[in-house]
Amino acid sequence: MPLLPAQLLPCYHRCCRIENIQKNANNIVIPQSMLNKFNITYEKEDFDKIGEAITSSVSFKGANLWILVFAIFIASLGLNVNSTAVIIGAMLISPLMGPIMGIGYAMAINDIQLLKKSYFSYIFATSVALATSTFYFLLSPLNDAHSEILARTSPNIYDVLIALFGGLAGMLATSTKLKGNVIPGVAIATALMPPLCTAGYGLATLKFDFFFGAFYLFIINTVFIALATLVVGRFLNFPYKHLPKEEDELKAKRIVLFVVLLTLLPSIYLGYDLVVKNRIIEQINQFVEKEAHFSNDYLLKKSINLQNKTITLVYGGELIGEAQINTVKSKLADYGLSDFKVDIKQGFGYLQEDKKSETNASVIALNEKDKVIEMLQTKLDSIADKQELHTQIFKELKVQVNQVDTLILMPTLAVSDSNNTKTWVAIISAKKNIDKKEKAKIESWLKVRINATTLKVIFD
Repeated sequence: MPLLPAQLLPCYHRCCRIENIQKNANNIVIPQSMLNKFNITYEKEDFDKIGEAITSSVSFKGANLWILVFAIFIASLGLNVNSTAVIIGAMLISPLMGPIMGIGYAMAINDIQLLKKSYFSYIFATSVALATSTFYFLLSPLNDAHSEILARTSPNIYDVLIALFGGLAGMLATSTKLKGNVIPGVAIATALMPPLCTAGYGLATLKFDFFFGAFYLFIINTVFIALATLVVGRFLNFPYKHLPKEEDELKAKRIVLFVVLLTLLPSIYLGYDLVVKNRIIEQINQFVEKEAHFSNDYLLKKSINLQNKTITLVYGGELIGEAQINTVKSKLADYGLSDFKVDIKQGFGYLQEDKKSETNASVIALNEKDKVIEMLQTKLDSIADKQELHTQIFKELKVQVNQVDTLILMPTLAVSDSNNTKTWVAIISAKKNIDKKEKAKIESWLKVRINATTLKVIFD
């Protein structure tokens, strides 16, 4: 070390410390300011390795295709039995992010061939996944829509943000050497498999609102992951491919721009639509919380129909007056909900209606019971009348023919090959034999007495 004046030694040592801090073993300058801590250039992977990793995950054939099918079956089973752990396992082994990142990467580097390959692979993989999940739910004996299925039928703005930041994290990890657990985490966060399987469930059970809601969520994830990949690729200055001819170069740029707009514009619309719906729901919740409350009443149920622009509130407690309801309705405009309608119902009123219905049902049942009793009583009276009639006929016959001991008299049906005829049968038992003339007299008298068209008398 050269000899320096004593007053310069502190400055010299300070400079040495700064120089040692600024260099590491590979002579890479380590950032010193807080802003430079966000610099990732010294961790960036080689462009060739990044392209090779993404390109190799785009194709779906052989083992990659079978893994996708098995992952779909696993995710469908998880949704069917409402198992979160099984669904997470399916997302970890799913190769579905490959072609989606391939689309974004191809647009970032202006690779038309890779873009076409990625799009076709994406469409093919989506079709196979949708067909597989539909096939599974057609065969499955369990058709209940559990919470894991219902959670994928109503996407909101948070799903857009999850897909966007998940895609940014995934592409950034793919572009650097320090990947760690980022890729598996992105696969779980963005959740591409469950929406596709839920869409298959909707097709299998003909619940098309489930299908459109779940497929809508899948499209959101696809668009924003691809967009995030494109943004990271352009931000990290991936090598841009130039074509030999200037005309082809211009054409390629136009194609890429068209694909970017085709992908971006619907996502902007969907994202905007979700933001608007979410804001309206938030305004409705604030309105209900601050304005739609009544003393001695409790809100039992709240339902919002954005399509019909109706808010249905069911309360339990004391009867709510019409003036109170009108006051609540007049507050809608203060929350930007002037085009909405509020339908306030009272739950205990429903209970009273149910009780009335039950009472009416009980009255009807009692009336039916009375009718049955009346009919049975009529039959009993008829039987009693017949018994009384038969007893009277026996007494009259006994006066005419004293030797008659018993009389059996009953209506019956004479069945033959040609027809069936209603007839009466009388069985008479006597202590002594009755001559033919007397028998004929008894038969003629009985026929007139009971007003019978046909009569068969048997003497025992």
